[in-house]
Amino acid sequence: RRGEVAVLAGISVEYYAKLERGAMAGVSASVLDALARALQLDDAERGHLFHLAHAADGTTAGMRPRRRPGSRWTPRPGLQWVLDAFTGPAIVRNGRMDLLATNNLGQAMHAAVYEVTGEDRPNFARFTFLHTRAARDFYPDWDGAADTCVAILRTEAGRDPHDKDLHDLVGELSTRSDDFRSRWSRHDVRYHGAGTKQYRHRDVGDLELAYESVDMLSDPGLTLTFYAAEPASATAHALDLLASWASGTADARAAPDDRT
Repeated sequence: RRGEVAVLAGISVEYYAKLERGAMAGVSASVLDALARALQLDDAERGHLFHLAHAADGTTAGMRPRRRPGSRWTPRPGLQWVLDAFTGPAIVRNGRMDLLATNNLGQAMHAAVYEVTGEDRPNFARFTFLHTRAARDFYPDWDGAADTCVAILRTEAGRDPHDKDLHDLVGELSTRSDDFRSRWSRHDVRYHGAGTKQYRHRDVGDLELAYESVDMLSDPGLTLTFYAAEPASATAHALDLLASWASGTADARAAPDDRT
């Protein structure tokens, strides 16, 4: 209850009620820390609380990344070499869940996302909520994938509340998808750094992949994710098969046209 939270945080009930109403301008870091402890917030939720406070205080602009990657951002040659050197799927995305770059295996793994959306830079959120039939085929645990997707967008909205493209995306999805709208109203936030994901690829079947995601210091706002299968597992064999197909397709695209 409100009174219990106020007591645990060491603040008055009146002040806590004021904070609940969103009047957070000027709130100190020590008070925010106390609230985070009282509410038993995890790291993502605590970070989101601080971002909301900074936004209310007008200081968020100074905390945003140095720049947002432009809509036509392209990977540097060196970055693409890093992606291509990795034997598993590898992708680069931004906080709005746009898929910006991949290696060949990453593109082959996400073939359904590219094909259904018809875009060279598809958006995972639009795929998940506006192409639900294909998305439910691709994500065996669609509900879990949908929850994670919205939590990432909500986290990004707290981190950079002035991102017009993100506002437009949320407005579009809220208008067109009841599933998105109900999840967005929960205000769940989440860091998406490591774990295991399940996919169902139309050609090679079910895939269970470990993933590791890192923020790119050279490109603030972008996340680099690497996927890997347990050695000698069914998923590892499926990825080997998919990699051979992806390599053949890439070689065919790169081959000169010998027709006369």
